[in-house]
Amino acid sequence: MSNEKVFAAVAIVAGVMMAGGPAVADGDAEQGRKAFRQCAACHSIEKGAHRTGPSLANIWGRKAGTIDGFRRYSKALKGAGVVWDDKTLDQWLANPKSLIPGNRMVFSGMADGAERQDLIAFLKGISDGGAETAGGMQGGMMGQRLPNLKELGPNNQVKSVTHCADTYDVTTQNGETHQFWELNLRLKTDSSENGPPKGAPVLIPGGMRGDRANLVFSSPEEISAIIKEQCKNE
Repeated sequence: MSNEKVFAAVAIVAGVMMAGGPAVADGDAEQGRKAFRQCAACHSIEKGAHRTGPSLANIWGRKAGTIDGFRRYSKALKGAGVVWDDKTLDQWLANPKSLIPGNRMVFSGMADGAERQDLIAFLKGISDGGAETAGGMQGGMMGQRLPNLKELGPNNQVKSVTHCADTYDVTTQNGETHQFWELNLRLKTDSSENGPPKGAPVLIPGGMRGDRANLVFSSPEEISAIIKEQCKNE
């Protein structure tokens, strides 16, 4: 066989091996930062700041289902034994249900292989360099930290809450009373260090028309203790 044929054969074999080998994080981290917008509704990149899903800070080399402080892992994820690296993250981002059947993540997958590599490069970068690599993009929604509810003023601090028929009347410490249709007022709890003070819920406006809001308590037992069934005309 001539040298030219030998070199051609080697090139073909090398090409096949490269095509079939594991994915590597050779993507563009800056483009990956943009791709992370698809993840930001459910994940933060701030250490310990868990949302619907766990924080993705320091994900590189971590065993799936093991981050401290996150309690909503599926049994499938906790028992998978997967360690996050170039290959497993690429498989996960392509099709989470295929890599770990029975997991709870409501994400169908990212079909674009180049986009996956960009995102993987970004995730590896924040594991190596933290906030500096993230470019200031901390918190749950691309640079917006969740507010410290203990620091809100009298416009948000709740004085009393009454319910009558299908209406909530929420009076804040500044003396204003806000009325909400009961399906437009979401009752929530935030037991984190940034949650409201005990016994002092806060009102967070929401909705483009101002007709919706979140009423946030520090614990579930406060909800029935603070909300009173009372009709003012009775």
